[in-house]
Amino acid sequence: MKTMNVPSRQHRLFLTLVLAGAMTGCTSTQTNNGLPDGAAGRMANDIAATSSYVIGGPGIPLIPDNTIHIGPSVSYPLEKLVYWGAWIGAAYLILDPLSPNWQIEEARLPENHIHFQLAMKRFYSGGAGEARVIFHRRAKELMRAGGFGSYEVVEYSEGMESSVLGSQRVAEGVVRFKKTTG
Repeated sequence: MKTMNVPSRQHRLFLTLVLAGAMTGCTSTQTNNGLPDGAAGRMANDIAATSSYVIGGPGIPLIPDNTIHIGPSVSYPLEKLVYWGAWIGAAYLILDPLSPNWQIEEARLPENHIHFQLAMKRFYSGGAGEARVIFHRRAKELMRAGGFGSYEVVEYSEGMESSVLGSQRVAEGVVRFKKTTG
C-alpha cells in the first residue's frame, strides 16, 4: 500500500493545541469590577500571572516590557507582537497552505485493479469538490506508468466522516486497467 501523507499532521495539530493553551494567558478577561469573568477567566489570569516569570526564575519576565519603534510615530509593545505572532503561527500550522489538500492511499488488487482511498485535510481553505478530479488524475498517472491503454472506474463513492475534531471529506473507489489491444 502506497501512502502519500504529510507525516507531521498530527504533530502540528498537537503543537497548535499546546500553543493555544499557552496563549490563553496572554489575554485579559477582566470585568468592569476588576474580577475575572468565570472559570476560564480565572485560569487565564493565573496563567498570565505565572507565565511571564517562568524562564530564568522569579523576577525575570518571559517577555521583556519593551516597545518596538517601527517609525517616528508608530510603535508596538513587544508583548502584543509576540501574542499576534503566536496566533498567526498557530493558524499557519493548522491550515498549512503548502501541504496537499488530499491524502491518497493506494492498494493493488488482483487482475489489474487498484483501490484508492482519499481523505481531505480536516481544516482547509478550498478544494472541497475536487475528489473526483484527483481520483481520475491519479488513475491516469498509474495507467500511463504501467503501460496500460485505458482504465474503467469499477466503483466510486464520496462522503463525510465525523470525529471529535470535526468532519472530514473522504472518497474511495476501484479502477481496473486495460491493456491496449492490437
